[in-house]
Amino acid sequence: MIRHICMFKLKEENKEANLKEALVRVEMLRGIEQIQRFEVVVNDSEAPESNYEISLIFDFKNMDDLMIYQKDERHIAFGDFIKQIRESRACIDYRFS
Repeated sequence: MIRHICMFKLKEENKEANLKEALVRVEMLRGIEQIQRFEVVVNDSEAPESNYEISLIFDFKNMDDLMIYQKDERHIAFGDFIKQIRESRACIDYRFS
């Protein structure tokens, strides 16, 4: 199995509205059949402001399925949106059993 964790630090401008919109738009990824586990988390309000605001935690059977996901038009559309509102991004893909 491959776990894909992608975190986003959002720009200050319209941060709350953009976070809400990102949470709506990320739901369109739920229908991508290669995703075996779908979890989206938001930084706790009491956590440091330096933390990332939103993280996607998705599991895939293998790296091939992750690559199919990466090329899916729904993922590309979400990526186009998030690029406009993010300050930075961090990502890791790792194998687990």
